[in-house]
Amino acid sequence: MKQVWITATGGPETLQLREAPDPQPQVGELRVRVRASGINFADILARRGLYPDAPKLPAVVGYEVAGVVDAVGPQVDRGWLGKEVLALIRFGGYADTVVVPTNQTFEKPPALTFEQAAAVPVNYLTAWQLLVVMGGLQRDETVLIHNAGSGVGLAAIDIARRIGATIFGTASARKHAFLKERGLHEAIDYTAVDWTREVAKLTGGHGVELVTDPLGGAHWKKSYGALRHTGRLGMFGASSATDSSWPAPLKLLSVGLSMPWFNPVALMSANRAVFGVNLGHLWHEVPKIDAWMRAVLDGVREGWARPHVDATFPLAEAREAHAYVESRKSTGKVELVV
Repeated sequence: MKQVWITATGGPETLQLREAPDPQPQVGELRVRVRASGINFADILARRGLYPDAPKLPAVVGYEVAGVVDAVGPQVDRGWLGKEVLALIRFGGYADTVVVPTNQTFEKPPALTFEQAAAVPVNYLTAWQLLVVMGGLQRDETVLIHNAGSGVGLAAIDIARRIGATIFGTASARKHAFLKERGLHEAIDYTAVDWTREVAKLTGGHGVELVTDPLGGAHWKKSYGALRHTGRLGMFGASSATDSSWPAPLKLLSVGLSMPWFNPVALMSANRAVFGVNLGHLWHEVPKIDAWMRAVLDGVREGWARPHVDATFPLAEAREAHAYVESRKSTGKVELVV
């Protein structure tokens, strides 16, 4: 098998393609010959030494894959053999072969390519948790999606559109036309205007019912300020850490020091809520993840869940793929393919 390793903390040049013996599935596991692996911003943070949950380097990262089952472990139904699947994996996804538990594996809908299927697990489960499970978004409410052109952002647009909400999003101007085609009602160029003022104008000063924010730091304070009474702030990342000029070990500290403190009494008085989402800490919640994924895959079959792949790179070009993600030029998912 071939794997892409992060050999040390640093830039894309630290990624290296290596060979290893094929893994063998154990009880409750399947072996998947991978056709596509999703790249997530957490992988970029891991390479930069900014992701606390990442395995100790050198390591192979990657949370999601799509491919074909070619072996099963003891006591596993052999009916899995030959099935086209998508799966969540706790690291190791940057490879052409992986072993995954059966309870983290799902049959690929025939309508999806392998590339589209690999764009589903992390993006859509995160967006589902943000909007449906914890955000409680309702028809005719308004949601503000930061980084609307990201994989999670596009998934959130699909889900909010299905719910019947009004959808605002922040993104650079060159992405606006595409985002409006996807269902965004109002696109805000955060590079050119003060997005908080634009939200106030669009809502008549009331604010929005839900904000999804992957940026972290002081940005969360601004997002909280954009909430209407009964509004909810969903936080699910700290990508602004990569913008810090501090040395790598101190970047997360700089973000942490700029984060707001949410006082319970103040939250009660304002009738607002804040919550956090980290899909990587839900491996033990198998029934929940299974239910959410099946709801999303039903959405694929019904046509409202539309995973979008911006670009693909061969495993051997993982460095170029990471550089492309970091350029912030992508709209939707970037993947490694075999």
